[in-house]
Amino acid sequence: MTIDCFSNIAFLPNDIWVAITIKVASDSIRELCSLRMTCKAARDAGDSDIVHRSVSIPPPHATPWWWCLSPEAKRFFDRCMVAGHPELLFREALRELFIRHNENVGLQMLNSATSTGHVAAKYALSMTLLLRTDGNDEKQKGLELYRELDAAGSLADCKARCFSILTMSWPGEVQMPRIEEQHTVCAAPRCSTRGHMPLLYDYRRRAAERNSVHAFGGAAHIPCIQCRADYDLQAFVNLP
Repeated sequence: MTIDCFSNIAFLPNDIWVAITIKVASDSIRELCSLRMTCKAARDAGDSDIVHRSVSIPPPHATPWWWCLSPEAKRFFDRCMVAGHPELLFREALRELFIRHNENVGLQMLNSATSTGHVAAKYALSMTLLLRTDGNDEKQKGLELYRELDAAGSLADCKARCFSILTMSWPGEVQMPRIEEQHTVCAAPRCSTRGHMPLLYDYRRRAAERNSVHAFGGAAHIPCIQCRADYDLQAFVNLP
């Protein structure tokens, strides 16, 4: 590339710069930082909210330890939160719900992340609504979200992501709610598996401790989706 051609890049329209920066940001935070150092146009594009909402956030096990000590990193992630980054909203919602016990704030964050299409937030929202006892409408909404995730085949990935966040981000700090009888999702009087999901979960857990093949499968063989939701509630509150 000649010097003249390179100099003309800086005069691209801002919306093109923003589109380029979004693509780079969705690949890597490091690459975004490198791009922003190339010229003023890239730096200005990198300051937009849509770029901060599109940044690729690494999973907890791949996050550099020094980020939590860096004032620059803290300011950057704070800006991403203000811009409404769905992954950060999801993680902060779990912190609000299961460490700080600010249920209303946590639910608001989960709803915001879910509205962007964040499937793990949608799963956490469905479980949190199913755990509520202050109204049947909330439980019905939670079951509806659970049905959608089940139909999309997203449940296994969502469980894994929730497990990763809750166990690796704040080890020893998470306090999950207890499941009481009123939390039971299945209310069908003729359902043959109703009320048996705690026993099935305990059986799978003990099998896992013995490294038995019977640890696998969860409640996938159960035809009643409400009972499968009951099983996943057991698994959810025992994630950490």
